[in-house]
Amino acid sequence: MRNFSGFPARMKYTPIPNLFFSSLLPQIQDLVELKVTLHVFWALFQKKGYPRFITFSELLNDQQLISSLKVNGSPAEELRRGLQAAVDRGTLLRLKVERGEKVEELYFLNTEADRRAIAKIESGEIQLGGIVKKEPTSFEEKPNIFTLYEQHIGLLTPLIAEDLKEAEKIYPASWIEDAFREAVRLNRRNWKYISKILERWASEGKDYGRAREGPQEDIKPKEYLKRYGQLSKR
Repeated sequence: MRNFSGFPARMKYTPIPNLFFSSLLPQIQDLVELKVTLHVFWALFQKKGYPRFITFSELLNDQQLISSLKVNGSPAEELRRGLQAAVDRGTLLRLKVERGEKVEELYFLNTEADRRAIAKIESGEIQLGGIVKKEPTSFEEKPNIFTLYEQHIGLLTPLIAEDLKEAEKIYPASWIEDAFREAVRLNRRNWKYISKILERWASEGKDYGRAREGPQEDIKPKEYLKRYGQLSKR
């Protein structure tokens, strides 16, 4: 292993969303998935024009990426495995374009802008040539509490992250989402205000609240207060 000599005084940077570090990075256990995901961030940032995507062929011909994947299986197999993991996780979106007998795989970041671009490609508003087949994606899933915080309030701190974890254990997911929506509507974008909304709903009731998805049954507000009241009084 060669020692790294350090970063120069002048260099270029690649932007990576904060949500990658707070929501995705803690979940990624596979080094290949991590390498491929970060490389795609970098490669897409080098692209010009609209929409921005990168093909499997481009990634396969990238010697820097491929040389870093020569560990266990063949680089092509490792690349495909890393991409599949990123697609399954929802980090990347994939389109397959059939041109004659050839099928080309296109990879996009799972962002709002790229989701709109994919919709335009599917509708024919953006022409890529060939027959487009869209992969099933999970980007319609509801955001978790950390995503909601960074979308509507700002960067997470370790202290706030602990409070969010506790709130996620106590309150139904739909309550949390509605509390964030209410705070944004009133322009009260801070966690203290949102937690007060949740505490009030737990003690006074929330007619349209539902428990998080799963086998457990809905828990009534009084039961929430009985079980977790000591936490809400912190």
